[in-house]
Amino acid sequence: MNVKVFATQEVQDLLKAAANLDSDKGDARTKQIAHRLLSDLFKAIDDLDITPDEIWAGVNYLNKLGQDGEAALLAAGLGLEKYLDIRMDAEDRQAEIDGGTPRTIEGPLYVEGAPVRDGASKIDLDADADAGPLVIRGTVRGPDGKPVAGAVVECWHANSKGFYSHFDPTGAQSPFNLRGAVRTQDDGTYEFRTLMPVGYGCPPQGATQQLLNVLARHGNRPAHVHFFVKADGLRKLTTQINIEGDPLIWDDFAYATREDLIPPVVGKSGGAALGLKDDAYKEIEFNFTLTPLVEGKDNQLVNRLRTAAAA
Repeated sequence: MNVKVFATQEVQDLLKAAANLDSDKGDARTKQIAHRLLSDLFKAIDDLDITPDEIWAGVNYLNKLGQDGEAALLAAGLGLEKYLDIRMDAEDRQAEIDGGTPRTIEGPLYVEGAPVRDGASKIDLDADADAGPLVIRGTVRGPDGKPVAGAVVECWHANSKGFYSHFDPTGAQSPFNLRGAVRTQDDGTYEFRTLMPVGYGCPPQGATQQLLNVLARHGNRPAHVHFFVKADGLRKLTTQINIEGDPLIWDDFAYATREDLIPPVVGKSGGAALGLKDDAYKEIEFNFTLTPLVEGKDNQLVNRLRTAAAA
Protein backbone atom coordinates (compact mmCIF):
# COMPACT_ATOMS: atom_id res chain seq x y z
CA MET A 1 0.00 0.00 0.00
CA ASN A 2 2.91 2.35 0.84
CA VAL A 3 0.85 5.35 1.93
CA LYS A 4 1.80 7.94 4.54
CA VAL A 5 -0.96 9.04 6.89
CA PHE A 6 0.82 9.44 10.23
CA ALA A 7 1.21 13.23 9.98
CA THR A 8 -2.42 13.85 9.07
CA GLN A 9 -4.64 15.67 11.52
CA GLU A 10 -7.00 12.70 11.61
CA VAL A 11 -4.26 10.38 12.89
CA GLN A 12 -2.85 12.92 15.34
CA ASP A 13 -6.32 13.46 16.75
CA LEU A 14 -6.78 9.69 17.00
CA LEU A 15 -3.55 9.36 19.00
CA LYS A 16 -4.58 12.13 21.39
CA ALA A 17 -8.00 10.53 21.87
CA ALA A 18 -6.55 7.04 22.41
CA ALA A 19 -4.29 8.33 25.20
CA ASN A 20 -7.07 10.65 26.46
CA LEU A 21 -4.66 13.59 26.52
CA ASP A 22 -7.37 16.24 26.65
CA SER A 23 -8.85 14.92 29.89
CA ASP A 24 -7.59 15.95 33.32
CA LYS A 25 -8.60 12.53 34.65
CA GLY A 26 -6.42 9.45 34.74
CA ASP A 27 -2.67 9.18 35.34
CA ALA A 28 -0.68 11.84 33.48
CA ARG A 29 2.51 9.78 33.26
CA THR A 30 0.71 6.74 31.85
CA LYS A 31 -0.98 8.96 29.28
CA GLN A 32 2.37 10.44 28.26
CA ILE A 33 3.96 7.03 27.81
CA ALA A 34 0.95 5.53 26.01
CA HIS A 35 0.79 8.45 23.59
CA ARG A 36 4.49 8.19 22.77
CA LEU A 37 4.49 4.43 22.30
CA LEU A 38 1.36 4.51 20.16
CA SER A 39 2.83 7.33 18.10
CA ASP A 40 6.04 5.39 17.53
CA LEU A 41 4.06 2.31 16.52
CA PHE A 42 1.80 4.20 14.13
CA LYS A 43 4.80 5.89 12.52
CA ALA A 44 6.58 2.54 12.16
CA ILE A 45 3.49 1.16 10.38
CA ASP A 46 3.75 4.05 7.93
CA ASP A 47 7.52 3.94 7.50
CA LEU A 48 7.79 0.15 7.11
CA ASP A 49 4.45 -0.29 5.33
CA ILE A 50 3.42 -2.91 7.89
CA THR A 51 0.40 -4.80 6.55
CA PRO A 52 -2.82 -5.64 8.41
CA ASP A 53 -1.83 -9.32 8.26
CA GLU A 54 1.45 -8.50 9.99
CA ILE A 55 -0.29 -6.37 12.60
CA TRP A 56 -2.72 -9.15 13.52
CA ALA A 57 0.08 -11.70 13.55
CA GLY A 58 1.75 -9.45 16.11
CA VAL A 59 -1.42 -9.19 18.19
CA ASN A 60 -1.80 -12.97 18.14
CA TYR A 61 1.83 -13.32 19.17
CA LEU A 62 1.25 -11.06 22.19
CA ASN A 63 -1.68 -13.28 23.17
CA LYS A 64 0.60 -16.33 23.06
CA LEU A 65 3.33 -14.49 24.96
CA GLY A 66 0.87 -13.81 27.77
CA GLN A 67 -0.52 -17.34 27.75
CA ASP A 68 3.03 -18.73 28.03
CA GLY A 69 3.93 -16.27 30.81
CA GLU A 70 7.11 -15.30 28.98
CA ALA A 71 6.98 -11.50 28.79
CA ALA A 72 9.90 -11.10 31.21
CA LEU A 73 11.89 -13.79 29.38
CA LEU A 74 11.35 -11.98 26.08
CA ALA A 75 12.40 -8.69 27.70
CA ALA A 76 15.75 -10.30 28.48
CA GLY A 77 16.06 -11.93 25.08
CA LEU A 78 15.41 -8.76 23.10
CA GLY A 79 17.93 -6.77 25.13
CA LEU A 80 15.37 -4.62 26.94
CA GLU A 81 16.65 -5.61 30.38
CA LYS A 82 20.26 -5.06 29.25
CA TYR A 83 19.30 -1.63 27.91
CA LEU A 84 17.97 -0.66 31.34
CA ASP A 85 21.35 -1.65 32.82
CA ILE A 86 23.14 0.47 30.22
CA ARG A 87 21.03 3.45 31.24
CA MET A 88 21.72 2.86 34.95
CA ASP A 89 25.45 2.55 34.23
CA ALA A 90 25.31 5.91 32.44
CA GLU A 91 23.41 7.43 35.35
CA ASP A 92 26.15 6.21 37.71
CA ARG A 93 28.87 7.77 35.56
CA GLN A 94 26.96 11.04 35.55
CA ALA A 95 26.75 10.90 39.35
CA GLU A 96 30.46 9.97 39.51
CA ILE A 97 29.71 6.65 41.22
CA ASP A 98 32.31 4.02 40.43
CA GLY A 99 34.20 1.14 42.00
CA GLY A 100 31.18 -1.04 42.71
CA THR A 101 30.57 -4.57 41.49
CA PRO A 102 29.04 -4.37 38.00
CA ARG A 103 25.31 -4.84 37.81
CA THR A 104 23.68 -7.14 35.31
CA ILE A 105 20.17 -8.36 34.62
CA GLU A 106 17.92 -10.00 37.19
CA GLY A 107 16.16 -12.27 34.71
CA PRO A 108 12.65 -13.72 35.15
CA LEU A 109 13.26 -16.61 37.57
CA TYR A 110 13.74 -15.05 41.02
CA VAL A 111 11.48 -16.23 43.86
CA GLU A 112 11.12 -14.18 47.03
CA GLY A 113 11.06 -15.91 50.40
CA ALA A 114 14.27 -17.97 50.51
CA PRO A 115 15.43 -18.67 54.09
CA VAL A 116 18.17 -16.39 55.44
CA ARG A 117 21.08 -18.07 57.26
CA ASP A 118 23.96 -16.52 59.18
CA GLY A 119 27.35 -16.74 57.52
CA ALA A 120 26.84 -19.81 55.33
CA SER A 121 24.02 -21.76 53.75
CA LYS A 122 23.81 -25.17 52.08
CA ILE A 123 21.24 -24.71 49.33
CA ASP A 124 21.39 -28.00 47.38
CA LEU A 125 18.31 -29.53 48.95
CA ASP A 126 17.78 -32.18 46.25
CA ALA A 127 20.17 -34.88 45.10
CA ASP A 128 21.54 -34.33 41.59
CA ALA A 129 23.79 -37.09 40.26
CA ASP A 130 24.89 -34.97 37.30
CA ALA A 131 26.17 -31.96 39.27
CA GLY A 132 29.36 -31.76 41.28
CA PRO A 133 29.66 -29.78 44.52
CA LEU A 134 30.42 -26.07 44.40
CA VAL A 135 31.24 -23.55 47.11
CA ILE A 136 30.73 -19.85 46.39
CA ARG A 137 32.23 -17.57 49.00
CA GLY A 138 33.55 -14.07 49.40
CA THR A 139 33.31 -10.77 51.23
CA VAL A 140 30.87 -7.89 50.95
CA ARG A 141 32.56 -4.50 51.20
CA GLY A 142 31.29 -0.94 51.21
CA PRO A 143 32.51 1.97 49.08
CA ASP A 144 35.29 2.62 51.62
CA GLY A 145 36.63 -0.91 51.13
CA LYS A 146 35.69 -2.03 54.63
CA PRO A 147 33.76 -5.29 55.21
CA VAL A 148 30.01 -4.91 55.69
CA ALA A 149 28.57 -6.97 58.53
CA GLY A 150 24.90 -7.93 58.34
CA ALA A 151 24.58 -7.53 54.57
CA VAL A 152 22.19 -10.03 52.96
CA VAL A 153 23.48 -11.95 49.94
CA GLU A 154 20.77 -13.82 48.08
CA CYS A 155 21.60 -16.48 45.50
CA TRP A 156 19.65 -18.56 42.97
CA HIS A 157 20.61 -20.76 40.01
CA ALA A 158 19.61 -23.71 37.83
CA ASN A 159 20.21 -27.40 38.39
CA SER A 160 22.11 -29.74 36.06
CA LYS A 161 19.08 -29.96 33.76
CA GLY A 162 18.95 -26.20 33.34
CA PHE A 163 15.77 -25.86 35.43
CA TYR A 164 15.04 -23.53 38.35
CA SER A 165 12.95 -24.60 41.32
CA HIS A 166 9.39 -23.23 41.16
CA PHE A 167 9.71 -23.15 37.35
CA ASP A 168 10.85 -26.75 36.77
CA PRO A 169 8.46 -28.36 34.25
CA THR A 170 9.32 -31.81 35.62
CA GLY A 171 8.18 -30.84 39.12
CA ALA A 172 11.20 -32.66 40.51
CA GLN A 173 12.71 -29.93 42.71
CA SER A 174 11.95 -28.83 46.24
CA PRO A 175 10.53 -25.28 46.38
CA PHE A 176 13.78 -23.59 47.43
CA ASN A 177 16.30 -25.97 45.96
CA LEU A 178 19.38 -24.00 44.83
CA ARG A 179 17.99 -20.82 46.36
CA GLY A 180 19.10 -19.20 49.58
CA ALA A 181 20.25 -16.11 51.42
CA VAL A 182 23.13 -15.44 53.79
CA ARG A 183 23.63 -12.66 56.32
CA THR A 184 27.31 -11.70 56.31
CA GLN A 185 29.42 -12.17 59.40
CA ASP A 186 31.31 -9.43 61.26
CA ASP A 187 34.14 -9.70 58.72
CA GLY A 188 31.69 -9.30 55.82
CA THR A 189 32.02 -12.90 54.63
CA TYR A 190 29.36 -15.13 53.10
CA GLU A 191 29.34 -18.70 51.78
CA PHE A 192 26.97 -20.84 49.73
CA ARG A 193 27.41 -24.62 49.51
CA THR A 194 25.66 -25.81 46.41
CA LEU A 195 26.02 -27.73 43.12
CA MET A 196 27.50 -26.67 39.81
CA PRO A 197 24.80 -25.14 37.58
CA VAL A 198 24.46 -25.33 33.83
CA GLY A 199 22.92 -22.85 31.44
CA TYR A 200 19.36 -23.03 30.24
CA GLY A 201 17.42 -22.57 27.05
CA CYS A 202 14.07 -20.94 26.37
CA PRO A 203 11.15 -23.40 26.27
CA PRO A 204 11.35 -24.71 22.69
CA GLN A 205 7.62 -24.35 22.01
CA GLY A 206 7.25 -21.04 23.86
CA ALA A 207 6.58 -17.59 22.45
CA THR A 208 10.11 -16.30 23.11
CA GLN A 209 11.81 -19.08 21.15
CA GLN A 210 9.18 -18.72 18.43
CA LEU A 211 10.28 -15.13 17.79
CA LEU A 212 13.97 -15.96 18.17
CA ASN A 213 13.60 -18.65 15.51
CA VAL A 214 12.25 -16.09 13.06
CA LEU A 215 15.20 -13.84 13.92
CA ALA A 216 17.59 -16.78 13.40
CA ARG A 217 18.79 -16.49 17.02
CA HIS A 218 19.31 -19.15 19.67
CA GLY A 219 17.69 -18.83 23.10
CA ASN A 220 20.43 -20.22 25.33
CA ARG A 221 22.28 -18.87 28.34
CA PRO A 222 25.67 -19.88 29.74
CA ALA A 223 25.90 -21.36 33.23
CA HIS A 224 25.49 -18.58 35.76
CA VAL A 225 24.52 -17.74 39.34
CA HIS A 226 22.25 -14.81 40.27
CA PHE A 227 22.70 -12.52 43.27
CA PHE A 228 20.94 -9.76 45.14
CA VAL A 229 23.15 -8.02 47.71
CA LYS A 230 21.74 -5.44 50.10
CA ALA A 231 22.84 -3.63 53.24
CA ASP A 232 21.56 -0.70 55.28
CA GLY A 233 22.68 2.66 53.94
CA LEU A 234 23.95 1.28 50.61
CA ARG A 235 22.40 0.58 47.24
CA LYS A 236 21.04 -2.87 46.48
CA LEU A 237 23.11 -4.74 43.87
CA THR A 238 21.55 -6.99 41.24
CA THR A 239 24.14 -9.07 39.44
CA GLN A 240 25.20 -12.55 38.37
CA ILE A 241 28.42 -14.43 37.72
CA ASN A 242 29.16 -16.73 34.81
CA ILE A 243 30.85 -20.11 35.23
CA GLU A 244 34.32 -19.90 33.73
CA GLY A 245 34.83 -22.01 30.61
CA ASP A 246 31.22 -22.15 29.45
CA PRO A 247 31.23 -21.88 25.63
CA LEU A 248 28.27 -19.49 25.63
CA ILE A 249 29.78 -16.90 27.96
CA TRP A 250 30.09 -14.37 25.13
CA ASP A 251 27.05 -15.65 23.24
CA ASP A 252 24.38 -15.20 25.92
CA PHE A 253 20.96 -14.64 24.38
CA ALA A 254 20.15 -12.30 27.32
CA TYR A 255 23.33 -10.18 26.94
CA ALA A 256 24.16 -10.43 30.65
CA THR A 257 27.89 -11.27 30.49
CA ARG A 258 30.36 -8.69 31.79
CA GLU A 259 34.14 -9.04 31.92
CA ASP A 260 34.37 -8.54 35.69
CA LEU A 261 31.71 -11.16 36.38
CA ILE A 262 33.63 -14.27 35.27
CA PRO A 263 35.56 -15.39 38.37
CA PRO A 264 37.98 -18.34 38.23
CA VAL A 265 36.76 -21.80 39.22
CA VAL A 266 39.30 -23.58 41.44
CA GLY A 267 39.49 -27.26 42.33
CA LYS A 268 39.57 -28.01 46.06
CA SER A 269 39.49 -30.97 48.46
CA GLY A 270 37.97 -31.35 51.90
CA GLY A 271 34.35 -31.15 50.82
CA ALA A 272 33.27 -33.93 53.17
CA ALA A 273 34.04 -31.76 56.18
CA LEU A 274 31.75 -29.07 54.69
CA GLY A 275 28.86 -31.49 54.23
CA LEU A 276 29.30 -31.64 50.44
CA LYS A 277 28.39 -34.70 48.38
CA ASP A 278 32.05 -35.37 47.45
CA ASP A 279 35.40 -34.58 49.02
CA ALA A 280 36.62 -32.99 45.76
CA TYR A 281 34.74 -29.84 44.89
CA LYS A 282 34.95 -26.58 42.96
CA GLU A 283 35.23 -23.19 44.60
CA ILE A 284 34.45 -19.70 43.34
CA GLU A 285 35.58 -16.72 45.37
CA PHE A 286 33.62 -13.63 44.46
CA ASN A 287 33.71 -10.42 46.45
CA PHE A 288 31.03 -7.75 46.23
CA THR A 289 31.51 -4.00 46.58
CA LEU A 290 28.33 -2.00 47.24
CA THR A 291 27.87 1.64 46.31
CA PRO A 292 26.50 4.63 48.25
CA LEU A 293 23.00 5.98 48.25
CA VAL A 294 22.31 8.97 45.98
CA GLU A 295 20.97 11.92 47.97
CA GLY A 296 19.89 9.45 50.63
CA LYS A 297 17.99 7.20 48.20
CA ASP A 298 18.61 3.91 46.43
CA ASN A 299 18.14 5.02 42.84
CA GLN A 300 18.74 1.54 41.39
CA LEU A 301 15.91 -0.29 43.13
CA VAL A 302 13.67 -1.90 40.53
CA ASN A 303 10.04 -2.56 41.38
CA ARG A 304 8.66 -5.42 39.31
CA LEU A 305 6.23 -8.26 39.82
CA ARG A 306 8.13 -11.19 41.34
CA THR A 307 7.10 -14.67 42.40
CA ALA A 308 6.94 -15.12 46.19
CA ALA A 309 6.63 -18.27 48.26
CA ALA A 310 7.07 -19.43 51.84
CA ALA A 311 10.11 -21.56 52.63
